[in-house]
Amino acid sequence: MTIAVDFDGTIVTHEYPKIGQEIPFAIATLKRLQSENECKLILWSVRSGKLLDEAVEYCRIKGLEFYAVNKDFPEEVYDKASNRKVNADIYIDDRNVGGLPDWGVIYAMIKGKTRPIYDTQYIKPKPKNIIIRFGEWLAKR
Repeated sequence: MTIAVDFDGTIVTHEYPKIGQEIPFAIATLKRLQSENECKLILWSVRSGKLLDEAVEYCRIKGLEFYAVNKDFPEEVYDKASNRKVNADIYIDDRNVGGLPDWGVIYAMIKGKTRPIYDTQYIKPKPKNIIIRFGEWLAKR
């Protein structure tokens, strides 16, 4: 399994271009997934150049190393014609619909121990006419 993970707002608090504070359990969770041979981690960030190098070094110092950074595999050469979106099975990003879940929830979702917290379902719209709504309410009693 390949997991692409964002840096700012996902591993650390969003203080770009500075490096923010580590989000609780982010690095520990990613290291645990790696140690269980569950995944290849790809750092997938808007950062580039020196700012990207700083993010990679921050993670390395904390004991987290990535299979690849902003590319599908380590040997890939990035050019302007390349697609910036990496090929991953799972994307962990603070900008997803609903925001970033707690890292414990993320771990459980990846391990299949819990369902996604954002379940989709169709909700029938309520009639705008108050008399119809009142009649439906009476029918339920």
